[in-house]
Amino acid sequence: MPSFRALAHKGTGDCGDHDLVEHLHAVGSLAFDSLLLSGEDRSLATCGRLAGVWHDLGKYRVGFQRYIRLVAEAHIEGRLPQGSDKTHSAAGALHAAQWLQQQFGPRGLLVARLLQYVIAGHHAGLADWYDGLQGRLSAPDARREWQEALAAQPQPEILAPACGLPDLAAIPIPLRSGTEDIPGRLALWTRMLFSALVDADFLDTEAFFSPDHTRARQAPMPPMATLLATFDAYMARKAAAVAAAGRADAAVNQRRAEVLAACRHKAGGAQGTYTLTVPTGGGKTLASLAFALTHAQRHGLRRVVMVIPYTSIIEQTAEVYRDVFAALGPDMAERVVLEHHSNAVEPDEASETPRSRLASENWDAPVIVTTSVQLFESLFASRTSRCRKLHRLRGSVIVIDEAQLLPVPYLQPIVDVLRLLVRDHGATVVLCTATQPTLTEQRHFGGRGLRGYGPQEVTAIIDDEPALYAALQRVRVHLPADLQQPQPWEVTAQAVAQQEAALAIVGRRADARTLYDTLRQQLQEDDGCATPGLWHLSALMCPQHRSEVIADIKSALAARRQALAQGLQPQPVRVVATNLVEAGVDFDFPVVFRAVTGLDSVAQAAGRCNREGLLAFGDVHVFVPPKAPPPGLLRQAAQACTQVWDDLAATDDPDPLSVARVRRYFQRLYADAHSLDQQGICELLRLQVSREDKALAMQFRSAAERFRMIDNDDAATVIVRYHSDRCREDVNALIGLLERDGPERWLMRKLQRYGVTIYQHDLRRLIAQGDVREPVPGVYVQAESDVFYDRVLGVRVDGAPGDPVYVV
Repeated sequence: MPSFRALAHKGTGDCGDHDLVEHLHAVGSLAFDSLLLSGEDRSLATCGRLAGVWHDLGKYRVGFQRYIRLVAEAHIEGRLPQGSDKTHSAAGALHAAQWLQQQFGPRGLLVARLLQYVIAGHHAGLADWYDGLQGRLSAPDARREWQEALAAQPQPEILAPACGLPDLAAIPIPLRSGTEDIPGRLALWTRMLFSALVDADFLDTEAFFSPDHTRARQAPMPPMATLLATFDAYMARKAAAVAAAGRADAAVNQRRAEVLAACRHKAGGAQGTYTLTVPTGGGKTLASLAFALTHAQRHGLRRVVMVIPYTSIIEQTAEVYRDVFAALGPDMAERVVLEHHSNAVEPDEASETPRSRLASENWDAPVIVTTSVQLFESLFASRTSRCRKLHRLRGSVIVIDEAQLLPVPYLQPIVDVLRLLVRDHGATVVLCTATQPTLTEQRHFGGRGLRGYGPQEVTAIIDDEPALYAALQRVRVHLPADLQQPQPWEVTAQAVAQQEAALAIVGRRADARTLYDTLRQQLQEDDGCATPGLWHLSALMCPQHRSEVIADIKSALAARRQALAQGLQPQPVRVVATNLVEAGVDFDFPVVFRAVTGLDSVAQAAGRCNREGLLAFGDVHVFVPPKAPPPGLLRQAAQACTQVWDDLAATDDPDPLSVARVRRYFQRLYADAHSLDQQGICELLRLQVSREDKALAMQFRSAAERFRMIDNDDAATVIVRYHSDRCREDVNALIGLLERDGPERWLMRKLQRYGVTIYQHDLRRLIAQGDVREPVPGVYVQAESDVFYDRVLGVRVDGAPGDPVYVV
């Protein structure tokens, strides 16, 4: 037994010290509980307990104990200059190999190899085996750390936990290299283990440093049955309102009711992968939630994760869901629905503090609304703060909204990981879209092509998709005579100005600003006064600002319909926007203009036209903008679209947006097999088995560095000082709390509504000008000056990072 009381953390102020043995047991128990799924083999959970008990074994060293009593942040490995007494994560990794091999032979060593990744990386993140973990664990310093920890005589229940060896048959370890049927299967299994360990470590640390936060976190949440009952009551009220308005028999509402009924019915099926293919305006947002809640209740699943493609529209979907659960009380609705943007502050290892570590997100809510970037970059991440939430996906319903926007350069690893979440981690995945991508197995040219879903792997929620599309056809699509001939902005602006109610959608934020300015000038010239009824929408506006503008536009459209019904002259409603309005924003315009783009985006734009079926047909005008889309996905998509439209007149399928034409579009878009995994992610995560030392080699860090749906190195988020009478909180007060207390999680959740993403070179210029400052490491805020943020157009910068797809 140690001759002194070993500490996990040094207390501050009136807080006592955190006992090490208590911390190790608590982390082991938390990791075990979070990984255990009902009816599942306990092997992953058992590995979580072992990792938790051993993760801080190096803290027993006399030198470390002396050091931690002097420096409160010593427990954050890598935070301070390193030395022989200042590391602690290698000892547990080496002990796992020694003890498990001694107890269970070669089988025990295989399990230990997996534990070594997560224990050694619980501060620095998951490492590559080659040129990384292998060299680190074989270094003299690591062995010295382990030997010094053992010399301190840790408690026997720490060195030799009373739990058996996990069942190797339940761990996806192939016997030979390259035999994983889906590459990355063991890598995802290991990442789930890592996530549970990191989260358990953070939670027990938070309970020590911030017990009030822990008590608030542990306040009871409504069970899934209550959430489903609340949803059902909300939908009943909604149906009654439609009936009272005399709209229940309208064709659109009848079809929406049919979609909702199909979702409720199919939710009783087995867990697996489902597709929800419904035309835009068919009620997917609420119908998919109906499926998810019903399915989760039926199968005892833990949570629902709604994945939205755009950072710029996530708050709209979250607001819809908060309205659904408003009957539980406004505070509870806020807790039930967690809104997690990609722009959440996640400091790098060099700037971590105890508070910033605890502020990272772990998705501790029953309904998560997040972005595609946040989900998929986290699923391939190596950093602790990004991976902390991943084990929450186990036993969840994951709805991928606008599934057609899965990024082509990463399509193969994404399809692989979605299949693995279903196969190994008790998840159900729903691919939800109006234009379903072709993700089934596609092999050609010597075996090249998408390694996709098998014919029995996917269940369609809608039985007769073509019939539903025919019943919901509400627009006519007008194509330009020459799809290669650009049209000046002045011509497009004039066409929009001739309409009393029109929505114009472009591909870039800079284009939105240009078209808005051109249209404003024309309207002022025509009217000779201030521009009435003209709005701008892009992600250069913060989420709170966008929410208010969207609400104003909806009110203006409603007022216009009422005026027309009364025979009065309505006010004009003209909007210039990026494609942020193509997901989750239920605008209903009689006329829509769309810059040429991918066929799926044109279909989404068409969904904002005659959405409620109040007209015989709405009109969608496609135009070629002056500047071609940027290289990458947007340009590839636009080219694939024009290719499938070239033969429009010569075929028996004259509809530019037909189901068959959408299928051909995706086949063209995915035609180049090399483009489906451009960064070689699958190969990096493919398991390599070494017979010599039983190494299970995977390249976690390299894969994480290459999996960048947005180049985060070139972009940064700035919190702007946006004010209005409708803001739910005072952003200046929130920034003041940030400066005083640091990035606490509840605070960063609120500040997400005031974040705007800009280029790093713009950020450096704005800092030099004094318009932006950095009150805490990695968090940027607008200075007191109002010059930086325009009340109509948002942030005043020239660029728009992420234009190719996700930041719009």
